[in-house]
Amino acid sequence: MAQLSPETVWNAKEQQLLSLLETDILNPKPRKIHFYAPSFMPYQTSSYRSKPDQFPTISITGKTCTLNCKHCEGKVLATMHSATTPEELFALSLKLKQKGTSGYLISGGCMPNGSVPLQQFIPTIKKIKNEIGSAVIVHTGIIDATTAQALKNAEVDAALIDIIGSNETIKCIYNLNVTVQDYANSLKALQEAHLNVVPHIIVGLHNGQLKGELQALKIIARHKPSALVIIAFTPIRGTAMALAKPPQPIEIARIAATARRMFPETPIALGCMRPKGKHRAETDVLCLKAGVNAIAFPSEEAIQYAESKEYESSFSAYCCSQIYTGKKASNLFRSNSK
Repeated sequence: MAQLSPETVWNAKEQQLLSLLETDILNPKPRKIHFYAPSFMPYQTSSYRSKPDQFPTISITGKTCTLNCKHCEGKVLATMHSATTPEELFALSLKLKQKGTSGYLISGGCMPNGSVPLQQFIPTIKKIKNEIGSAVIVHTGIIDATTAQALKNAEVDAALIDIIGSNETIKCIYNLNVTVQDYANSLKALQEAHLNVVPHIIVGLHNGQLKGELQALKIIARHKPSALVIIAFTPIRGTAMALAKPPQPIEIARIAATARRMFPETPIALGCMRPKGKHRAETDVLCLKAGVNAIAFPSEEAIQYAESKEYESSFSAYCCSQIYTGKKASNLFRSNSK
């Protein structure tokens, strides 16, 4: 087992990787899996139904993003609650809390430098934490040390950041004039502020091709993330990349398996952004075999596979980034141990 290096996994040919995933090396017994279904989107299987407004996303820029990234073009923002002023953010948070919301993911479009304009909202976030008591997770974008420390002082529960490992991807897909080093510096700033940091790897962001994912993992390996989330490029209708093919499930599993060897003790989640249908079913099962600890919006096939292999499983309406807490949410649907 000790001889199975991350490089060996990364460089394995497809059939070799598939054979490796059929062993217990990456995912030894006893096995546990946490399934998550926050109210980012409707979700229902034979095991669980998501709860409206239980854990929503809020955009502090509304539908606006200055970058107009080729894979999104602001369309993801349109699915979020909008709160473009501190006053709107507090009022919305209070309204959602009264509906039973346990927490929020605060995100938004990026400024020309790749940052999310969080500064003016940080006092309100602290007020939400102190007066409403909801969990607050923040998606930061490029961030400096001062803003990172302010988020820590505001007592945010976790900071999420996408780590991009290719300068070409940053320029060509994000339309952004920064470098891989800027993302590395942002991760360092969040870590040095002693926040719970949950970096995200986007598999196949470069038109569905692997480009920079391994470098992104190496950047993350310089730190001690609370958890790691793996997501995958998903074509969105009406965008410049609508016809680009997403990465194959085996390539997503390659990233998950490589990450598992690089971060043997770190919780790893397969996040909410990934293709649906047959692609998702295959991806989910392969990533279970690769040793992920959590899956957001799991396919029915993943749930059935976990049951057939006697995983201890649970469902929660929280964001999957919260896998690092190691505690079961109050709204846990079930625990199944055979």
